Amino acid sequence: MKNKFIILLMLSLLLTTSCVSRKKIAYFQDLPELQTEVDLAKSNLEIQPNDLLTITVSAANIEAVQPFNLPLTSAPSLAGGGVNGRMELQSYLVDSDGNIEFPVLGTVRVAGLTRQELVEKLKKEISVYVQNPIVNIKIVNFQVTVLGEVVRPGTFTVPDERISLPKALGLAGDLSIYGQRDNVLVMRETGGKTEYKYIDLTSSDFINSPYYYLQQNDVIYVEPNKAQRQGASYNRNASVYISIASVLISLIVVIFR
Repeated sequence: MKNKFIILLMLSLLLTTSCVSRKKIAYFQDLPELQTEVDLAKSNLEIQPNDLLTITVSAANIEAVQPFNLPLTSAPSLAGGGVNGRMELQSYLVDSDGNIEFPVLGTVRVAGLTRQELVEKLKKEISVYVQNPIVNIKIVNFQVTVLGEVVRPGTFTVPDERISLPKALGLAGDLSIYGQRDNVLVMRETGGKTEYKYIDLTSSDFINSPYYYLQQNDVIYVEPNKAQRQGASYNRNASVYISIASVLISLIVVIFR
């Protein structure tokens, strides 16, 4: 009877230690309490040095806008050795001073402007030469990097130039069970300086943070939780194996007594 009690006690302890509090795992736990709306203006990215921009100008008079468009170029073959015949738009590299060299207009200051602000600026200047021009701009090298305790760490190219922190973590396969959800680090370069912010994913407050929408070249680092740090020197499943072995040994002792 005493042995059966010990076995039940061990099983109870095993189940208890296997459970993880919802407060340590679930995201956006206090979302119903969030009253303020997300400021979508925070997602307006400012163009910065080393950005690659594709800029196309169109209008009813196609010939009139040709001088404002760079010629298409043949894309290199992925297999190597030559080109594959696919044509691509040439891009403008924003220099260290925040400028690009634009056809006809010459040097144009672009750093610090949002994409829409640059569209309006170019439309105004091109309107001197072309009636009702249409300008389309895209940042083609927008990337974010996700490191640490996620399923697929890496650097990800974002085609739509707008990505939130949860979406970036989704691209990386989400946090592993060993990721610390209440202390996710976001590092950002602004004006030649590196800024950083620790984000608590278990709280909905960060939705209104300037770090909710990511910027070009942001780096996200998910720190391992305390259990993972302590278990770094041995197999992360060692505690589970030990618990199972203890239960099996106890059962064998009871059966063969």
